[in-house]
Amino acid sequence: MEKVKIPTVSRPKPLQLSDTRVFVVTKDNYEEFVKEFTDAYGDLAFVALSMKDYENLALNVADIKRYLEQQNEIIVYYEKAVTEEKE
Repeated sequence: MEKVKIPTVSRPKPLQLSDTRVFVVTKDNYEEFVKEFTDAYGDLAFVALSMKDYENLALNVADIKRYLEQQNEIIVYYEKAVTEEKE
């Protein structure tokens, strides 16, 4: 049986993610946080998540990571299946 020769394509370029900081603000550190933040960054705006929503966000990111890793394993499997074996 002759092995079918299918050209493989280049992998996508690696991710270059930007750092993201999360500040935890409570009623106890609110005043100090507002002063330090506005001194350092200027304008202040809030994006609020409940603790459950923050947990869900972390679980979603972990699930996306798992999915991508599994997809990569499938791609590697098929790349190996269609490329010539070196003897």
